Amino acid sequence: MDILTQGLLGASLAQSGAKQNEIRIATWVGFASGLLADADVFIQSSVDPLLTIEYHRHFTHSLFFVPFGALIAALLLWPFVRKRLKFSRLFVFSLLGYSLSGVLDTCTSYGTHLFWPLMDTRTAWHIIAIIDPVFTLVLLLGVVYSIRKHSARFAKIALVFAAMYMAIGWMQLQRAEAVTEDLVAERGHRAERLLVKPTVGNLLLWRSVYQYNDHYYVDAVRLGIISSSRIYPGGSIHVLNPANDLVNNDFVKIKPNSVLQNDIQRFTDFSDGWVTIHPERTDILMDVRYSVLPDSLLPLWGIEMDMDHQEQHAKYSFYRDMSKQNRHKFLGMLLGRDVEQSN
Repeated sequence: MDILTQGLLGASLAQSGAKQNEIRIATWVGFASGLLADADVFIQSSVDPLLTIEYHRHFTHSLFFVPFGALIAALLLWPFVRKRLKFSRLFVFSLLGYSLSGVLDTCTSYGTHLFWPLMDTRTAWHIIAIIDPVFTLVLLLGVVYSIRKHSARFAKIALVFAAMYMAIGWMQLQRAEAVTEDLVAERGHRAERLLVKPTVGNLLLWRSVYQYNDHYYVDAVRLGIISSSRIYPGGSIHVLNPANDLVNNDFVKIKPNSVLQNDIQRFTDFSDGWVTIHPERTDILMDVRYSVLPDSLLPLWGIEMDMDHQEQHAKYSFYRDMSKQNRHKFLGMLLGRDVEQSN
């Protein structure tokens, strides 16, 4: 999730294991330790843009790396707290703060190498958005009240409510999947692959993507609380098999073993195979899972394939269109109102 929420979860966990006179220092140790897993964002290359997405949420987020991450955090913080805290207690707070960083990110849809090195695949549970203000606010209130009252009780209460919110997210995921499966059946389709994920900041509006034959079908699902759920039909786009459709294509020829071919495979692996060509630009390989609007075929990110320079790394680009029109439409779908169909 976002860096603030990561830190607040770490602070809450550290507070929950602190004595009354340790609450304040445990807060800052836990907050800093909760952020450390995301230090992998500094693994970058000026010539290889995909290196960032390959190593973000990689080994630093693995369950098996937790004790090592906690030790690194403790060693980094020791010069600042050694006059106020024994190293053994510092390590305990660092361990608590670091412990669930990978698990929290796995609850989102981005994907985390949670079981590396046993598994080199990304795990994603799709039960909460990368940014969710309700979840963050619950943790923030718990942390603040624990500091003010010098009591771990408020942090523990916040953690219980946070866990309950995750449970609600899991139940919403099951509902969104059921609605999508009904939609697939109504269309006379049979989904070969199906994915639903929450949209930013809420558990009501979900993006649905499924594959049937040679097309991806994208829709928005708004889950009603009292009223029935609502579908916002999106559209469909051709499924792409990069190995066959690009390498063996007579018109768009990717050179075997070229840097570009390797980058296409890396991006396909990162996208869990949910890739196709941008509907408006044939030089962009896009990730179908993400879009600014949940019913849109336009991507949130992709790689730009330069056929004339195939020994250079592909450019990794974002396509965020936060126009007033898109914001208004997103809010309309979130509230269950009538909106125009996206492209």
